[in-house]
Amino acid sequence: MTDPDFWSRQKAIITAGASGIGLKIASAMHAAGAKVWICDIAERPLAEAAAALPGLGTMVCDVADPAACNDFVARATEAMGGLDILVNNAGIAGPAAAVQDISTADWTRCFEVNVNGQFFMARAAIPHLKAAKGGSIVCMASVAGKYAFPLRSPYAASKAAVISLARALSVELGPDQIRVNAIAPGVVAGDRIRRVFTDRAATRGISYEEMEAIALRAVSMKTMVEPEEIAGLVMFLCAPSGRPISGQVMSICGGLEYTE
Repeated sequence: MTDPDFWSRQKAIITAGASGIGLKIASAMHAAGAKVWICDIAERPLAEAAAALPGLGTMVCDVADPAACNDFVARATEAMGGLDILVNNAGIAGPAAAVQDISTADWTRCFEVNVNGQFFMARAAIPHLKAAKGGSIVCMASVAGKYAFPLRSPYAASKAAVISLARALSVELGPDQIRVNAIAPGVVAGDRIRRVFTDRAATRGISYEEMEAIALRAVSMKTMVEPEEIAGLVMFLCAPSGRPISGQVMSICGGLEYTE
């Protein structure tokens, strides 16, 4: 199905859109002609993104705060004149430690951002998507939500919850022609994975290079996923090409079959 004017009609919200995967998604949609609003927790990255992408809407928002989510969605949809796409990208890595060494605060914060944040954003966005007579929600999950993920239990459990949330939403919203899918990246190149590998290496008492080799050992292609590749999958799912796809967990991991 082709529609050359599709993206010029789209209005999208992307959480944690000022850097990393979120910025790549925002850049791809902006380049395609969509109206795009992003949120993030820091003003400087937002300002830099706005300078790089003229016309981009930005707002500081901690997705763990339901009032802030409501305000962001309200301001973005008013400015754009509606909403067609929500990309629930915001998330944190959480601690890299054994369960007995994880604090209640670290566990709770991981769920507040990774799960509650997606719920708050979806809840605020759904009335606008229904008013548009259809649309797409993409929930950023992880292969960690599908497989055993030692020393990262808060992150893994939160991403499993994201997968379940996406599946539930797909059934609820299907009659309204709103499709909902989860994306499950594997080892994604960038600053976050460098921090995670550093923490996990310290916990295991091994070098960073050894930790990276262990992580890629389970990847059949022996390479990390690039943020641009994840953005490409989001674009596919949100475009007419993804019209019949809903309720799915789309792994983008280079053939990762297990974790250790």
